[in-house]
Amino acid sequence: MNLITNQYSFLTVAVGLALVAGFILLTNKPRWNDYLAFGVIVAALFTAWGILHPRQTPLMDDAKKVRAMIGAGTPVLLEFQSPY
Repeated sequence: MNLITNQYSFLTVAVGLALVAGFILLTNKPRWNDYLAFGVIVAALFTAWGILHPRQTPLMDDAKKVRAMIGAGTPVLLEFQSPY
């Protein structure tokens, strides 16, 4: 359950934000600019999801190996690097 919550928390917040924005913008006789604003909000949320969603990386297999070694009680040296 925690994995699902962490992985899809952005999506849950984005859908909630879109529903609130849609309710606020489109309840009382919406005009064209209200539809445009709602479309911009939804497009921005889709763009943010496209940029920020979790992806499978080539290092995921290495992470699984390290988790298995840590769980086995074997001493493990972890080295953290950054390209910066």
